[in-house]
Amino acid sequence: MDHQRKVIRTLSVAQILTGVGTSGTVAAGSLLVTSISKSESLAGLAQTTTVLGAAVMALPLAKLTQRGGRRFSLMSGYSIGVLGAILAILGGTHKILFLMLTGAFFVGAASASAYQARFAAIDLATSENRSRNLSLVVWGSTVGAVTGPNLMQPAGDFAHYLGLPRLVGPYFIAGTTLSLATIVIFFFLKPDPYLTANMSADGVNQKKHETTRAALKHIREIPRALFAITSVGLGHLAMVSIMVMTPVHMSHVDVTLSVIGLVISVHVLGMYAFSPIVGALSDKVGRIRVIQIGVVILISSVVVAGLSPAMNALSLGLGLFLLGLGWSCTLIAGSTLLSESVSVDMKPSSQGASDLVMNLMGALGGAASGVVISVLSFGWLCALIGILVFILGVWSLKIK
Repeated sequence: MDHQRKVIRTLSVAQILTGVGTSGTVAAGSLLVTSISKSESLAGLAQTTTVLGAAVMALPLAKLTQRGGRRFSLMSGYSIGVLGAILAILGGTHKILFLMLTGAFFVGAASASAYQARFAAIDLATSENRSRNLSLVVWGSTVGAVTGPNLMQPAGDFAHYLGLPRLVGPYFIAGTTLSLATIVIFFFLKPDPYLTANMSADGVNQKKHETTRAALKHIREIPRALFAITSVGLGHLAMVSIMVMTPVHMSHVDVTLSVIGLVISVHVLGMYAFSPIVGALSDKVGRIRVIQIGVVILISSVVVAGLSPAMNALSLGLGLFLLGLGWSCTLIAGSTLLSESVSVDMKPSSQGASDLVMNLMGALGGAASGVVISVLSFGWLCALIGILVFILGVWSLKIK
């Protein structure tokens, strides 16, 4: 029990540091790409490449976990994220878009590690405290992710003091905090929770690990599982698409970085802060019902955000808060429904497949949203997302 408490404390600290580092790059990355490329249609590329990096890195990091444990995997992901921050700073400073996007891609490895940290929290947990342990680590994400965007202005001032573009400032914070997260995991995540739970005394793996391809085939054969993974993926697409374009929408009227950072912080608060309540509600009223609640909240969010003027931070903040809360409903209830719908042997690989699909959908949303807002408008982007979410809601009525 003492070991498990130490694991939770260590992971929570690492999640706070990771959240502080990566969340501030969301708005800054979109604005930095626009600044370098002089094209709003490319603004979504920063978050797209970051999310794509998280998707691509998810499977290698999962394999590292199987071979060397959580500690080795998490440290690897955070370290790659540090390298990404350095590359993004160099690319932003010298206005080399490819180098900046390469850095954003590697920062995605840190996000992939943050997703894996949730599973590390329950490696040694019992059925009585599994949800509580996971929610504590998610709360760590809340603290970091809400704080990060509000450091955009001072980070920009620091970069300006060094004679660098203000928008590379948040990547300095990312490099620093991810380095600290690596150190925390190295010194304190001992003994490794995954190896302790799944290895015998002589180091032999006691569990069979199915491939991601096999997991996806298994999911397609089960209607509830297919609906569950679609809910997770579509909810993430909606969240990323609108989140990454909001700073661009607001920048049309010269809104300060501080105000943009505050709006993003409110959004992130909606994403994470109420996750324990969403989880409890999912247990009480059912997974599909909570997904339906998430659909209603997401549709409300696109209406509020889509009708908000670019200078109205209050209404945009409300829309982004609802966007985060709706995402939380589809993620938590959808992930639980998926886990319950697949066979026991397929659970670990299905969890990996869910993260892969989720991040690929986010990458698609980030890329497409820039084109939509350039050709049409931010309001049209919200309307199109609302249609997709509505279709998910109709599908939910047919799932038993």
